[in-house]
Amino acid sequence: MAVRIRLKMMGRKHRPFFRLCAMDGRNPRDGRVLEELGYYDPLVPETDARAILNGERIAYWLGVGAAPSENALVLIKKYGQNGTHLEQQKAALERMAQKRRRGIAVSDIPAPTPRPVKKKVEKAEEQPVVEQPVEEQSVVEQSTNDPVAVQPEETVADTTEE
Repeated sequence: MAVRIRLKMMGRKHRPFFRLCAMDGRNPRDGRVLEELGYYDPLVPETDARAILNGERIAYWLGVGAAPSENALVLIKKYGQNGTHLEQQKAALERMAQKRRRGIAVSDIPAPTPRPVKKKVEKAEEQPVVEQPVEEQSVVEQSTNDPVAVQPEETVADTTEE
């Protein structure tokens, strides 16, 4: 049985979350695991506080012959038992704990603002507005142009006299 250490994808749409797991190499990425070795949350605002790993268990699985994936290997080198970023991780976790104690939720920390997109603004040539004279029509002309107009009175009077 070939054991692999991989990131198992969890979370939901637009909210990724990963667990670092020891798995049988034949299982799918999100399939059955042998042991969970830590987690990685890419949306945590403090970069060095994103990964929390169990270094002792990772060392055990690597000693048994488990092969880590590329992404898992990067996390293990940085935050594993003898990781290169352990000092920065402790400092970042302490800063986050202080913010929680002060009542500031981690989710309330503003994300970096994106750079504004410059839009092209075309200057419209200003043309003078010319008022056109409005022709007035008499009431009689309007009624003759109307297709639903009533017939003239003469024809109505002719039909009633007979």
